[in-house]
Amino acid sequence: MDSIIILIFIIGYLSITLEHPLKLDKTVPALIMAALIWGLLAIGFHAGWFDVIDTHDNVFSFLTGGEVAAEGFENGLLHHLGKTAEILIFLIGAMTIVEIIDLHRGFELLKGAVRTKSKRRLLWIIGILAFILSAIIDNLTATIVLITLLRKLIYLREERLWYAAMVVIAANAGGAWSPIGDVTTTMLWIAKNVTAMGLIEYVIIPSIVCFIVPFVIASYLPAFRGNIQVDTTEDEEAERLLSSKTMLFLGLGMIVSVPIFKTLTHLPPYIGMMFALGVVWLVSEYIHPEEDFSKERRHLYSAHKALSRIEISSILFFLGILMAVAGLESLVYGVAENGDPVGTLRYLAEVLQQAVPNQDMVVILLGIFSAIIDNVPLVAASIGMYDAPTDSVLWHFIAYCAGTGGSMLIIGSAAGVAAMGMEKIDFIWYLKKITWLAFVGFAAGAAVFLLIERVIFHNA
Repeated sequence: MDSIIILIFIIGYLSITLEHPLKLDKTVPALIMAALIWGLLAIGFHAGWFDVIDTHDNVFSFLTGGEVAAEGFENGLLHHLGKTAEILIFLIGAMTIVEIIDLHRGFELLKGAVRTKSKRRLLWIIGILAFILSAIIDNLTATIVLITLLRKLIYLREERLWYAAMVVIAANAGGAWSPIGDVTTTMLWIAKNVTAMGLIEYVIIPSIVCFIVPFVIASYLPAFRGNIQVDTTEDEEAERLLSSKTMLFLGLGMIVSVPIFKTLTHLPPYIGMMFALGVVWLVSEYIHPEEDFSKERRHLYSAHKALSRIEISSILFFLGILMAVAGLESLVYGVAENGDPVGTLRYLAEVLQQAVPNQDMVVILLGIFSAIIDNVPLVAASIGMYDAPTDSVLWHFIAYCAGTGGSMLIIGSAAGVAAMGMEKIDFIWYLKKITWLAFVGFAAGAAVFLLIERVIFHNA
């Protein structure tokens, strides 16, 4: 039965990876996989075929524990669902705030920051905006915002593709050092593997290197030489929305306040995000988005409209994949070196440790694999695989590698998939033109991280 559960996970994982060739939304295999894994876990547990383990390393056997063990199994399921719900509520709150800002055309104001005809200068302006914005509103949203902006600045699609591809690199690098910049860093933060300040302190320098190195190289490529015709006219509708600037700064400010709220109250991050969403929602209900504000147009700028624009399929995908990984984590599959039973993922970690003794190399491989396989399940699996203290070098390196490694392929990150969908970027084109740039940046950042952590701080 345990082999069947692992096989279901592998098949589901492959289905997610092959989303585009199969033309099947990755949410479908994620949900089915999670339901089947927990269904078989329940059947096998009550039949006495195998035991389960909770997050506190307590082993439950139905044959010897009876109803007490059954209650432990149910509590374990509720615990995993609760931890998953924390991430989902956080994401829903952040996505809704961003949509409210967008409805009030707050992001249109960024267009005023781009006033250049130089291709090279435009590259750096867009890159810096992507790096900073992704740390605040997450890399996926930053990519969508900036590609929308590029469409208003660059009319030739052939030229715009290069900028869109470089936005993916910058956005992934910027999201890696922020607890709210990428789903994977949010997962590590909520799981208390990293703290907000610890992540920023140890990952920001490698992330900056990962961003700067490819952009310096790209600055000398033919695609970014010469001038470009930039439309610097102001958007008339954006001018008429008096609330644009207010909602932009309020929304971004409330998102940034979430780590501060957690530090002051010691409550989980999703509580702070609920408060942030409540404040932004409150202001959006009463602020006048235009001078001749009318009830007939109120719904166009309301939070209800913003909620309808959220990609619920993405939320359900995270639900499915995180619960599937939790199921593998709960299945007792092997025995640790000290003789204690361990879950499937922890057992896999020990096997990897024996095959590749250098843990840093394992994490680098995880980053490379994240370009091929979605980094969300990889990080979710790593959380269950390793038992390391908060803010350890391991978690910081995983945050960096998983966050930036996906830039090496257009399908390797949420930002890349968004860019591919919006600009119809060809997989092979990206592989030929951009992959090597992303790899150089990833490798340079990883080298800087290891230099700082393993050499400078180690010898300090």
